[in-house]
Amino acid sequence: MKFPAELKYSKTHEWVRVEKKNQAVIGITDYAQNELGDIVYLELPEEDDEIEKDSAFGVIESTKATEDLYSPVSGRVIEVNTPLLDSPEVINEDPYIDGWLFRMELSDPEELDSLMTAEQYQAYIQEISE
Repeated sequence: MKFPAELKYSKTHEWVRVEKKNQAVIGITDYAQNELGDIVYLELPEEDDEIEKDSAFGVIESTKATEDLYSPVSGRVIEVNTPLLDSPEVINEDPYIDGWLFRMELSDPEELDSLMTAEQYQAYIQEISE
């Protein structure tokens, strides 16, 4: 399983990659896609949607389960990875590069401080898996 060091992680298994001062990309972790199994459906926010930290922004469905997706940070959606809507299985193949969900303009960059580092997230995964 991959845990890229440059990302921040949430306990609900989403990741955040800060790209510019107040812009970030959001996706789900390798652990999450592995636990879900084959992803068959995805519901994402629309451009200009305002999303609050820890609120549901979409749905992901696999052959095993249907789960809500939660935003690890607050902000306004500025771009959605729309090709995923037709090919959600890309998330299983590459959750960090091609399988990103959306890009947002952060409304409170300080919220990033509440997220886990890759090392902390790995320890969290180990803890909940025991």
